[in-house]
Amino acid sequence: MESLFEQLDLFSGLFGQLQEVGLTLGLNIGVAIALFFVGRWLAKFLRRFVKQSLGKTRIDRTLVAFASNMSYYVIMAFVLLAILGRLGIETTSLIALIGAAGLAIGLSLQGSLANFAAGILLIIFRPFRVGDWIEVSGISGHVEDIELLTTMLRTLDSRTVVIPNRKLTDDNIINYSTVGILRLDLVVGVAYNSDLKQVKTVIRQVLSEDERILLEPAPTVGVLELADSSINVAVRPWVKTADYMPVSLSVYEAIKTRFDGVGIEIPFPQRDLHVYGLSREHV
Repeated sequence: MESLFEQLDLFSGLFGQLQEVGLTLGLNIGVAIALFFVGRWLAKFLRRFVKQSLGKTRIDRTLVAFASNMSYYVIMAFVLLAILGRLGIETTSLIALIGAAGLAIGLSLQGSLANFAAGILLIIFRPFRVGDWIEVSGISGHVEDIELLTTMLRTLDSRTVVIPNRKLTDDNIINYSTVGILRLDLVVGVAYNSDLKQVKTVIRQVLSEDERILLEPAPTVGVLELADSSINVAVRPWVKTADYMPVSLSVYEAIKTRFDGVGIEIPFPQRDLHVYGLSREHV
């Protein structure tokens, strides 16, 4: 009988310990779940607050999106560590394991990490913004989107070009939209017997009649080169960035039409052939 009572006492003690462990584990799980939901709500609230606050400023929208998303992930990382600590998981060794794994992944993704770092630099220093017209590595187009790894350009013929951000930071970038105006570098050839004063007067009239051409800075018209078959006249008006291509096409057409009306010749390459040493009987 005594052994039976001893076994019952042992079983009762073991059941009590299991009950205590179960209650503790259940409490920790409940607290962990509560931490997750509260932490996620706080992360979403902070992301929304950062996005709305920065959205009221002149900060680029790409930087606004990056800062708001980064705030969300930082809060969620702390929430995850708090949950693991509450569940009794040793976070120190876990952080070391994650660091080692991050190093291995970083070595295998050097190109992507370089693009990521370049994307951060582009967002911070902003050599161009969404909507700007830029040229890099011989490719020109309007910036459609700036992401952390790549930047998308829309070319003038509506092609989408995806450029790695590292290539943008390693190469020269020409931004045509920084000032908001551009100069057209046009060249018009006229015959050598043309009246240059009349030529320049006609060109200036054509430029003054186009409302898209700016008065300031004033257009420049002058002789650029005495070429083999023509006198090349430089025509350099200033226009808004959006009018660059339309004006460059229409100005050539208007000048040609006006030259035809006043009799100014636009020559084509030609050669005079002189033959010497032939007698009359060979002619």
